[in-house]
Amino acid sequence: MPVRLVYFAWIRERIGKRDEELALPASVVTVGDLIAHLATLGEDYAAAFEVPKVIRAAIDEELVEHDEPIAGAREIGLFPPMTGG
Repeated sequence: MPVRLVYFAWIRERIGKRDEELALPASVVTVGDLIAHLATLGEDYAAAFEVPKVIRAAIDEELVEHDEPIAGAREIGLFPPMTGG
């Protein structure tokens, strides 16, 4: 079953798209697995996810860690570290 991925900030700029729906292989179980898989999808994706540990994720608009399972997710947002004040 495809999952909707939404990209933010420089991840969106490097990949060149705001969002997409992807069918994921069975080996993609966690957010970390997803990021590693996305990095294999071409040069743009590799550039966006070249430092996986800095990527933040949200499943159905709730912040999660990289070890979070993605089963049942309707939407996964991926974004760089946030700054602010």
